[in-house]
Amino acid sequence: MPRDAPYLAVADILRARILVGEWGVGERLPSRARMAVDCGVGRNVVQRAVGRLIIDGLLEGRTGSGTYVRTPHERLRLVRSRHRERVEGSPRRHDGKERGRADSWDAHSQVRVPAPEAIAERLAIDPGSLCVQTHYEFLADGQPVQLSESWEPMAITDGTPIVLPEMGPLAERGVVERMCSIGVVISTVVEVPRPARATQTHANLLGISAGDLVLHIERTIFDTDGRPVETADMVIPDVRREVVYEFGVDRT
Repeated sequence: MPRDAPYLAVADILRARILVGEWGVGERLPSRARMAVDCGVGRNVVQRAVGRLIIDGLLEGRTGSGTYVRTPHERLRLVRSRHRERVEGSPRRHDGKERGRADSWDAHSQVRVPAPEAIAERLAIDPGSLCVQTHYEFLADGQPVQLSESWEPMAITDGTPIVLPEMGPLAERGVVERMCSIGVVISTVVEVPRPARATQTHANLLGISAGDLVLHIERTIFDTDGRPVETADMVIPDVRREVVYEFGVDRT
């Protein structure tokens, strides 16, 4: 959409007024009608401008109360590093010193779930092939910071002690150790990060607003034969976490 769209111009005006302190953190903004008069535009233009600032995380709407300047949240840094850990394992196994890393989490697995077409393509299996699907909700300092949905082909793990990622003798040990225990050696992790907007489901679980900016990371893990053994979709709220990728340097 062109940058000179009226609602974007009004959003810039309101943003500037907030940043100079005309309305403080936690303060309610004037009514849409009042702001429309102040800006010389229609109420629908103000409504779209306010909606844009809510999506940007500067404002928040409260049902039956109005629109308020949002309390800023500290963004915790999450480092994703191949030389700190080859494949991200269980958050419970880390010492918790890195700010932003999850220190508690919940997981729920379902077995014999048919793979949707998109997941099947990522796992190089036929659509409808049976998988173990695991939903994760991660927390840091008591607040939700990440969601993840993982898929593992049952053709690899069925009948083994590791079929359920968070149960059995290797519960919480991560993909590398679990797969190694059944003779599958992990060699490569591919991550594709994309900006996205939170769905209503994401918003409910993460304590943010629908439409808020999130980082969606599509991760697939491969063994030494190039076979995908797990794929996952991770959703990280931008307002809560800053994701940093760290790479080692190969020396000759």
